[in-house]
Amino acid sequence: MTGLSRDIGIIGYGSARYDKKPRQSLFGYMAEAARNALASAGVAKHEVDGLAADMTNTPDTAVTMAEYFGLTTTWSHSGSSGGTGALLSVARAIRAVEEGQANYVLCIGAGAQDVAAFKQRVTRFNSAIMDYMMPHGFGGMPGIFALIQRKHMETYGTTRAQLGRVSVDLRANARQNDAALLRGPMELDDYLNAPVIADPLGLYDCVMPCSGGEAVLVGPLDRVPREKGVRMLSVRESNNYPANQIVPLNGGWEAFRDDMYGQAGYGPSDMDFVQLYDDFPIMAAIQIEDLGFCPKGEVGRFLEDNRLTFDGSFPVNTGGGQLSCGQAGGSAGLLSVVEATRQLRGEGERRQVPGARRGVVSGFGMISFGRGLAAAAAVMEQNR
Repeated sequence: MTGLSRDIGIIGYGSARYDKKPRQSLFGYMAEAARNALASAGVAKHEVDGLAADMTNTPDTAVTMAEYFGLTTTWSHSGSSGGTGALLSVARAIRAVEEGQANYVLCIGAGAQDVAAFKQRVTRFNSAIMDYMMPHGFGGMPGIFALIQRKHMETYGTTRAQLGRVSVDLRANARQNDAALLRGPMELDDYLNAPVIADPLGLYDCVMPCSGGEAVLVGPLDRVPREKGVRMLSVRESNNYPANQIVPLNGGWEAFRDDMYGQAGYGPSDMDFVQLYDDFPIMAAIQIEDLGFCPKGEVGRFLEDNRLTFDGSFPVNTGGGQLSCGQAGGSAGLLSVVEATRQLRGEGERRQVPGARRGVVSGFGMISFGRGLAAAAAVMEQNR
C-alpha cells in the first residue's frame, strides 16, 4: 500500500454537542459539527468540494447529503464499515485531495438516537443478526462481548478488576472534558459492584447510546499554521480476521500492525497516546495487545502497571472515550480521530497530554455473528 501525502492532512475539527436524547435531526448534528470544523480551519463553506460521511444508519448517501448542505462536490464517499469508517474516510479524503479530485473534504459522522432507538436498530444491524441471532433471543451487543470477555478471562487469567482500570481511568479523563455526558466520580469498587448486564459485564462495561456529531476537514496543511496541521502517517484495515472464527480473542490489528508502524517510521514505544474504539473495555484491552503495546494475554498485568489517564504512563482515550462521552451512532469512530487531532494541535486544555506529537487511533466495528468484523488503525502526527 502506498503511503499518504505528507503535505495533506487534517486542518480542522469540530463536534456537535452530545445529548442523551436527540434535540435535533441527524443532519442537524452533522451540520453543527461541520460548521465547527470549518471555523477551526478558517475555511469557508463554498470552498468545500468533497464530502465523506458515515451513512450506515440512514438511506441517504454523501451525495444526497451534499444537497441538504447546499454543497457542490467533485468527490464523495459514503462509509459503511461502522467504527472503522472514520479512519478510512480520512485516508481516502487525503488521497482524493492529493490526486486533485477535491480541494477540501469534510469527513462527518453523527447520530440522533436514544437508548430505545438504539435497541430497535441493533435488531436489524445485518442479516447475520436478523436471520441467525434474533430468532434465538438475541439481547443486544453486551451478550456477544460477555462471551469474548469470559473467554479472555478463562484463557489468560484476566480479571474484572484489571479490565475495570479502563472504565475508571477513562472516567477520570472525562471529568476534564465538559462535553462528556458521564463525568461523575467512579472508583474501582463502583465498577465492580455495578449491576450485571450480561455476566461478566456490568453497567460500566457498556457504552451509552446518545446523540451527537464529529467532523474533521482534510486539505493542504499549508492552509493553517504549521502547529495546527495533523498528518496521517499510515493507515491499515483488515476485515473478517480471523476468518471463520466465532468469539475470537484477536483482531485484524495484529495482522497489519507491523506494516502500519513500518510505513509510519515509528513503533509502539514512540506513541504519546492511543485513542481506541472502546465500545467495551475488553475490546480496548484486545486492541492494546494486538497493536503491540503488550504481548497477547498479558494485558491484565499491563493495565495493573499503567495509568490510562491523560497524565498517566499510558494515556488512552484522553477525552473519556465512548464509555464516558457516549456512543453517538455514526460519530463513534470519528470521536477518536477528533480527540487525537485536538491533542496533536495542543488544544486538549485540562486534559492535554504534555508534549503530544504522535499517537495511534484505532477503529472497530460491524458486529456480526459472535464478533466484530472490521479493524483499522492509523498513526497520526503533528505537522512539524
